[in-house]
Amino acid sequence: MKTMTQKQQGFTLIELMIVVAIIGILAAVALPAYQDYTVKARVSECVNMMSSAKTTVAMNASEGATLNSGFNANEETDNCEAVAISDAGVISVDSTTKAGSVSLTMTPTSGDAALEAGTPPSGAIEWTCSIGDADNYKYVPSSCHNTTTPSKG
Repeated sequence: MKTMTQKQQGFTLIELMIVVAIIGILAAVALPAYQDYTVKARVSECVNMMSSAKTTVAMNASEGATLNSGFNANEETDNCEAVAISDAGVISVDSTTKAGSVSLTMTPTSGDAALEAGTPPSGAIEWTCSIGDADNYKYVPSSCHNTTTPSKG
């Protein structure tokens, strides 16, 4: 009877070290991108909360009423402070520290002019989204990419 010896096969130490190094490099690249994506998702909650305020301003403008009348501000959330509307119809909200501390402002215009309380707009209302700090632009969702940013420095 012939005995057969079987050699145990597996990965060498150097092969395992290469795999661990590759996983480490991928994690080093992916983790910051994932964190930015998470903050962007949280800021998008704030942009969505501004939509009801936009409706209020548009309805009041078309009726010739005070632009911020009848708006019930939302409760603060884990990601967003309360939405506010100024007398000029400018909507603002700040995200919390957890959501990158982004200051968002939506400014309405009609025919390249600011809206005026008591005067219905002459055309369609257009919204310009602004942020307080240019470094936070990467956190602004695409629904707000007509964004104006302050210059750095």
